[in-house]
Amino acid sequence: MSSIGYVRVSSNDQNTDRQLDGAALDEVFTDKVSGATTERPELQAMLRHIRKGDVLHVHSIDRLARSLEDLLSLVKGMIAKGVEVQFHKEGLHFTGEASPMQELMLGLLGSVAQFERALIRERQAEGIQKAKAAGVYKGRVKTVNDEAIRKAMAEDGASFRKVAKALGVSLSSVQRAMKNQPL
Repeated sequence: MSSIGYVRVSSNDQNTDRQLDGAALDEVFTDKVSGATTERPELQAMLRHIRKGDVLHVHSIDRLARSLEDLLSLVKGMIAKGVEVQFHKEGLHFTGEASPMQELMLGLLGSVAQFERALIRERQAEGIQKAKAAGVYKGRVKTVNDEAIRKAMAEDGASFRKVAKALGVSLSSVQRAMKNQPL
């Protein structure tokens, strides 16, 4: 039985120190990306790593998922594997034993996390619109141009994921560059 920690912040410049501080953990998986999707490298590595009898420690529900559907799927999937899930901030511990109150709390708090994410996106869109109207927002500067992505995709054994990792860009950047391109 291992004590595994999962930590997530939304960007590289955010500090992870406060999450799971003082918890005795055998291994910690840390993502520095948005929780909007479950396609996070360390989350996926942690899901492959955990085994029956392990206990997963997460600071709070919104660190694991920002979507109620993703949250329920992740927690239920881990419990089905025989992994216990402990949310420290909310004081919830899921062992697989039926607990209607815990399931209600998970659903409610997961809905709140999803609502928070929707509010963040709404405020961000409003801010971008105002900045565009003022002529200050020009969009993000590309770190790698589409031609470099297409060139990398032309190499033998190239896949969208491999190219994204090699160039340090997101999977969606590679998909966007390759849209309407013959493979």
